[in-house]
Amino acid sequence: MAGREDGNRQRETQAGTGPAWAEELLEHLRPAGRDVRRVVAWLAATLGATVALQDAAGNLIAGNRLPLEEDLVADITTGRIASAAWESRERHLRLVRVEHPSHACVLAVSRQDPFDRRASGVVTHTAQVIELLLTASESTAAGHRLRRATSDLRLAILQLLMVEDTIAARRVAAGLWPGLLDAETACVYVVESAPDVRDRVAEECLDRTREDALVVRCPAMDGHVIVVGPRETTGDALRSLVGRHPDLFLGGSVRQSLAQTATAYGQAVSALAVAHFRPDKTAVYAERTHPERLMDPVALRGWTSRVLRPLDALPHHTRAELLATTRLGLEFTAVNAAKVLGVSRNTVRARMERVEALLGTDFADLTARAVVHLALNTRIGLPDVPADGTEERDLRLADLLSGPAVRTWGQDLLGRLDADARNPRRTLRTWIAVGGNAERAAQALGVHAQTVREHVRSAEPVLERQLLAAGTDLYEVVLAHLTVGDLDLPVLRSPA
Repeated sequence: MAGREDGNRQRETQAGTGPAWAEELLEHLRPAGRDVRRVVAWLAATLGATVALQDAAGNLIAGNRLPLEEDLVADITTGRIASAAWESRERHLRLVRVEHPSHACVLAVSRQDPFDRRASGVVTHTAQVIELLLTASESTAAGHRLRRATSDLRLAILQLLMVEDTIAARRVAAGLWPGLLDAETACVYVVESAPDVRDRVAEECLDRTREDALVVRCPAMDGHVIVVGPRETTGDALRSLVGRHPDLFLGGSVRQSLAQTATAYGQAVSALAVAHFRPDKTAVYAERTHPERLMDPVALRGWTSRVLRPLDALPHHTRAELLATTRLGLEFTAVNAAKVLGVSRNTVRARMERVEALLGTDFADLTARAVVHLALNTRIGLPDVPADGTEERDLRLADLLSGPAVRTWGQDLLGRLDADARNPRRTLRTWIAVGGNAERAAQALGVHAQTVREHVRSAEPVLERQLLAAGTDLYEVVLAHLTVGDLDLPVLRSPA
């Protein structure tokens, strides 16, 4: 057996006269061919040998395992020697040290024929190529880990904003993106693309916004990128991006406080649906007349406090967690709400079931969902304790919905459906009454379930609201039915 000092191997670069093997080896450095296992297989085929690439612990990285002397491997991997050779009548073995960014490896080549100058050169140069590939692979992997960690951190910040924990969100963001969330308000945008190009779109969003916005790959929708933009320039940058790509769409919210990020996100998703029908493929949420704005604000605040009072006895963090989860759970499916919050769907359902029990209601009832949704949205920005006794007046939901302004709003909204001879208004009312179940509505009406779906879908552009997806649009239509008396008020434990 013979050994060679570490410094000598780098100077032995002559590999014989035949250039064909060298050209083949260099091909493995091209971007399409960078695979250590392929290089080891090529070496075995070129020399008619058995080849193994293993680390110091004996783990096989590529090739076929060979019986190697542990002490000899240790000498090579620790740097005492750079290479070794062993010969017998049946076998000729060469071992070469291969540098690795985190640890050294051993390239072992065993063959029946002796190692001539050409074969030795092939082994030496192949070891150098493997070193390059391992280093490149390690750098690429480190880059992937860094990008993944940064992406996870952005998602964590968004999840904190979704549950109104702006203080923690700012604290997390300050380490990597100082000043990103210093603003009190922001717009939320959703960029939609094909799922297979979303990563590229997310990177372009980062480039376009110059990292002055929070860019997150949506955990719920594979083709969505969520952008929280405190800066005024974010919208223009994203519209420019969408204009350059025919397969992108953009929906944006109105400016909201950071504590209302979940509300802004819902607005952006709603606007995104409209963007599909716009020539420029972009839309901003239209500030329309919402029913709560037509109600007496003091009375509405007092009613809200009374409806949500059963939650006030809970510890602050538990109460905030239940409120934030329920708000998202009413806007989206339990699965999507769970992905946005970073919890399991069973956790979302358990929290919502607890709120159901505390409020004494049933979220399977769309009217109950709409009423609780109204209370939760009204609660945003309100103090935890009423400022004075005026909020404690004995006002019920029926009183709030009976005001002339809100009743006129409800009549005007639903009256848009009266011109349709198919009577989609009756279908919609029945569909809401049975919890949005097309089959049950069809049975009640004596029609096919597909007819119910078509009537509901045809009502969406007339009412300018999404109905088949749970959320603010649907709940406003439910409230409109309550204001005109087409549906019964839901049951709540609190005297609502």
